[in-house]
Amino acid sequence: MLVASGRIDMFRGFFARMIIELVALEGMMASGLAITADLVETANRLRGQAGRTRLFSLRLAGAGAGVAAAFLNLAVAEADAPPADLLVVPGLGFATPDALAAGLARPDVQAAGVRLAAAVAGGAEVAAACSSVFLLAAAGLLDGRRATTSWWLAPLFARMHPQVRLDPDALVVRDGPVTTAGAAMAQMDLMLQVVARHGGPGLAQDCARLLLLDQRSSQARYMAPGFMAAADDRIARAEAWARARLDQPFTAAEMAAAAGLSPRTFARRMACATGLSPVGFIQRLRLERATELRETTRLSMEEIAARVGYADASTLRRLMRRVGAAGRRG
Repeated sequence: MLVASGRIDMFRGFFARMIIELVALEGMMASGLAITADLVETANRLRGQAGRTRLFSLRLAGAGAGVAAAFLNLAVAEADAPPADLLVVPGLGFATPDALAAGLARPDVQAAGVRLAAAVAGGAEVAAACSSVFLLAAAGLLDGRRATTSWWLAPLFARMHPQVRLDPDALVVRDGPVTTAGAAMAQMDLMLQVVARHGGPGLAQDCARLLLLDQRSSQARYMAPGFMAAADDRIARAEAWARARLDQPFTAAEMAAAAGLSPRTFARRMACATGLSPVGFIQRLRLERATELRETTRLSMEEIAARVGYADASTLRRLMRRVGAAGRRG
C-alpha cells in the first residue's frame, strides 16, 4: 500500500494510481457520494486531456454500496481487492442528537468504524465530513487530533468527544492520516484538498474552475446563531431580546438577565447550546445582521456599523475579516 505522505504524495502520479474507497452507508446524503465521484472523475479527465495517466481509482464499500453503485456507475470493492490508500465517508443524514446516537449504534455503521480504524492501522488515510466525523471519533481515530465538523453539530461533538481538539470554524482540517470537513457540502472542499495534495494545486484549481466551485477556508460565515440557540429555550429568549437591540450597546450580564439566569449559568448554558461564550454569541448576532445589510442594501460600512451596535466601521471590518465575511464593498 502507498502511504499518502511526503515523497510518496509528490510522486504518486508517476508510479501508481491512488485507490480511493468511498464508504457508502444507508441514509447517507447522496450529494456527498456524487460530489466525491464527480471530482475524482473530473480530475482524472483533466489529466487525460493533458496526456497524463489517470490519478485516482474509485470504488465503493459499505452496507449501502450496492444501491450507490447503480446511480454512480462505480464498482463495489471485492473481498480480495487491494487495500485502499484513502477511505472517504461523506456526511450521514443524522439531523438530531437522537438520530445521531441511533445511527452510530447501527451494526453497519459500527462495522464501518472498525474498517476505518483497521485501514489507518495499515497505513491508509481516512476522511469524513459533517456527521460522519462522529464516526471517526467513535472509532478512536481523532483522539488528541485537530478536527472539524458541521458548525451546528459542533457543541454536541465537543461534549461527546472532549479528547478531540475541535475547530468548528475550519472548513477542512488535516491531522496526520485523518482529514475532516464541515457541513455536508464541505465534501467538495474536502475532495478539492485531496486532489490538490495528490495531484497538485493546479489540478485542484482546474477542477474548481470547470465545476464552478468556490474554494473556501472557513465555515464561520455560514453559522446561524439563532439555529443553535433554539436548542435551549432560555438562550432562545435571550437571543430574541438581543436581536431587538442590535443597534445598541449591551452587556452579556444584561442578556443573562433577559434570559432570567445568573451570568454564570447563562454562560454555561450558552456554551452548551452554541459552543460560544456570551460575548462571542453577541458578536455572531451583530455580524449576521451586518452581513445581511451588506448584501441587501447600499448602506455604507459606517451606517451598517451603527445599525449593529459598533461605534466605528473599522471594528466591524476587522470582525468580518476574521470570520471571512468581508465582501467587495466598503
